[in-house]
Amino acid sequence: MQKKTNTFLGKVSNLIALCLLLSIGSGSAYAATKMPAFSLPDAVSGTTVNSTDLSGKTLLVTFFATWCPPCMQEVPTLIELQQQFSKDNFSVIGLSVDEGGPSVVAKLVEKRSITYPVLMADETTARGFGGVAGIPTSFLVNKEGNVVKKYPGYVPHTVLENDIKQIMN
Repeated sequence: MQKKTNTFLGKVSNLIALCLLLSIGSGSAYAATKMPAFSLPDAVSGTTVNSTDLSGKTLLVTFFATWCPPCMQEVPTLIELQQQFSKDNFSVIGLSVDEGGPSVVAKLVEKRSITYPVLMADETTARGFGGVAGIPTSFLVNKEGNVVKKYPGYVPHTVLENDIKQIMN
């Protein structure tokens, strides 16, 4: 009987661990960590943007690529959020993982009338955010500079809007 109980408890422990991992991956739970420091080129102007330039702002940092359909589906939402909350010291920051270089990304910014900063990401920055396994992947950063939520995949506008409102209060 002791062996069966231990096996059962072991399975329960594994299920609990799996549920915790899944909830972290889904963005419903994410421990606050400091946003990594970065210094990246703007895709349009080429000027360097430092993470210190963003201090004190609430941010939605999103890793994306021009060839990614869900990433392109998110662009209108990101533009709307930028317009809606920019007056409240908020900014979307797009981090492109495109290997085609900034000219490809700059064309997208112009074509889609993107109003938020779009930077060229590097591996170090992606690793600093805890790794980016797929795109789009977004991170919500509070005004203290802590990453408070991770969103793997496409996220509906209402979810992002509600989460931004919650951390801005």
